[in-house]
Amino acid sequence: MNSAVKYFLLFILCVVFFEAGLISANTIVSGEPPDMGKLIDMQLDGINSLIHLLQGSQNSTQKAIDINNENDVAQAIQNKSEMNGVNLQSLSAHTNESTRNENITVTITLMAYKTTTTSGNSTNGSIIIKPNETYSITATAIGKVESGGITVDLNSIVITTVRKLYSNSANGT
Repeated sequence: MNSAVKYFLLFILCVVFFEAGLISANTIVSGEPPDMGKLIDMQLDGINSLIHLLQGSQNSTQKAIDINNENDVAQAIQNKSEMNGVNLQSLSAHTNESTRNENITVTITLMAYKTTTTSGNSTNGSIIIKPNETYSITATAIGKVESGGITVDLNSIVITTVRKLYSNSANGT
């Protein structure tokens, strides 16, 4: 027999052995008969992801972009997310789109905080105001490309995620 045919038959044997193991493992884990369509889709998705990983991410080159109206953007995000303050130094914008376009979609991230008022001892009536919750906010917006960066349309800002990073305990310790 030709050596190419032997390698092809060995490859087919390995694939059949792998599939049998996958089906039996799925049956043991789920306790139900396997859904062959889902198993095949899962394998094809895994192979597709592996191919894209090996090829590299040529289309997902995120570029950092300077924001021309960063104070207005920070204030708009603060108002829309109902935070008490934002860290302007943490403001950053990224895009996957070409900056040759007139308008591009950008992803904006920044840190923010929310303060709470807690009353202290009831005998002296003191009020303690302290920043006790730190958040990371991600938003998307449309910006107009101009020299030196982009000018973000404040009406197009949409908050996509608000993640609580830190919260002080309720008893103040």
